Amino acid sequence: MASQDEAGSAARPPAQAGSEARREGGVRTVAWNLFLMAAGSALCAVAINGILIPQRFLSGGFTGLALVIYYLWPLLPVSVLYALLNIPLFALGWFHVGRRFFLYSLAGMAFFSGTLQVVHVPVPVQDPLLAALLAGIVTGAGSGIILRSLGSAGGTDILSIMLFRRFSIRLGTTVLAFNSVVLATAAVLFDLERALYTLIYIFVTARVVDVVVTGLSQRKAVTIISRQWQAIRRFVLDDIRRGVTVLQAQGGYSGGEEKVLFTVITFRELSRLKREIRRLDPQAFVVVSETLEVMGHRIGNQPHW
Repeated sequence: MASQDEAGSAARPPAQAGSEARREGGVRTVAWNLFLMAAGSALCAVAINGILIPQRFLSGGFTGLALVIYYLWPLLPVSVLYALLNIPLFALGWFHVGRRFFLYSLAGMAFFSGTLQVVHVPVPVQDPLLAALLAGIVTGAGSGIILRSLGSAGGTDILSIMLFRRFSIRLGTTVLAFNSVVLATAAVLFDLERALYTLIYIFVTARVVDVVVTGLSQRKAVTIISRQWQAIRRFVLDDIRRGVTVLQAQGGYSGGEEKVLFTVITFRELSRLKREIRRLDPQAFVVVSETLEVMGHRIGNQPHW
């Protein structure tokens, strides 16, 4: 005889069970994204409170503006200044980014401001150059983790997402350009040497952000001209399990008909493909190209913003 729990489970309508599964999955998704934002914000707070402020470095974006104000008029903590500066940007973001991203970013901004207030970890690095490099690595990792979630920490993150969606400009490129403008202005008000150290910090941050956000999901476009194109096509379809397009071409010198294979694969799959091409046809002509973003089923790497 079935127990009461088993009987209740068996009697539960499929629609109700599906609804509960979706609800449970939604709760896990929210919890995971909040965790990413909290962890990334904590890393950024370690860099700001443990390195930037003790070294009196500047920063870029709205964090940089908050630090400039804090250094000139230390009436409010950096966390409060950052939250206040984000108000107009969030008002703009309401109309230009998705509602889900906007709401998650509100939570991310709250986490970022909160961790700036409470996370104070001393970092025993005295050399300014080493401090700039370490701060860039830690901040880039933290910002990248935040951007791997469904939201951001506000500030230039929202501006970066808006430009990425509209013009496909890399996130790190937007951050670097915007921060350079902020630094040029701040260099007039503060010591030029500190501003230059800060520029190193910003550059490292931008590079690490790109690696964390898109580096592991970078797609490679591969063009292949080979007499063994049929065997290579089967390898891509059956072993790598990626799509491949066969293009009809004509040799520029010989005038003969050629078959050109075009496929898009992940970075991790590239070495397997090259190894197999060398085995099948050492004389094959292969071009591997970087991709900025890829739209498409299974192989696409467009962010969720």
